[in-house]
Amino acid sequence: MIPSDTSFITDEASLRALHHQPMSRATDKVLRALDRHCLQIISLAPFCVVATQGPEGADVSPRGDPAGFVRVLDERTLLLPDRVGNNRLDGMTNLLVNPRIGLLFLVPGMNETLRINGTARITDDERLLTPSAIDKHVPKVGLVIAVEEAFLHCSKALVRSTLWDNTRHIDRTSLPSYADMLLDHVKGLTPEENERQTKVMAGRGLY
Repeated sequence: MIPSDTSFITDEASLRALHHQPMSRATDKVLRALDRHCLQIISLAPFCVVATQGPEGADVSPRGDPAGFVRVLDERTLLLPDRVGNNRLDGMTNLLVNPRIGLLFLVPGMNETLRINGTARITDDERLLTPSAIDKHVPKVGLVIAVEEAFLHCSKALVRSTLWDNTRHIDRTSLPSYADMLLDHVKGLTPEENERQTKVMAGRGLY
């Protein structure tokens, strides 16, 4: 519980007063189209984080596939295929009411990241989706993303976190299994029902 007299910052001027003036390498690096460096990073990225905003608030969702799964249609357009998932559809339903989207691309072993902001539309057009097929499974839908901003983000966060240092990875047995955590989180979920749902999801596969 936070103290009742906790101080909060409520205006930009007060916030900026606590920080150094940003340097040109931070303020002037924003691109309006993808250049060769952006293209190479996207081609090597097997993972990105997708941020959207809807009536109920913000949502952030992970997306992963073989490197290059986010396809470049042209220097200002990306195609992000949707794969088999939990069918909550949080991000996509957000996009139906607010097309703003943010993406953060990560490349294993690279501490710098690529940020892209823009707008997105949901497509079910097989002409666009078929090239994203894996094991002959064509995604049902995908996101066509119009790039408005693209810029590199420095390495500090990943250096501090030692994200890629496998000597710092946890022993997974130090946490309960996913199934055990779900049984605690989902009211009324029994081990038997969880097992049934697990088998259904396994039958649907990764793609």
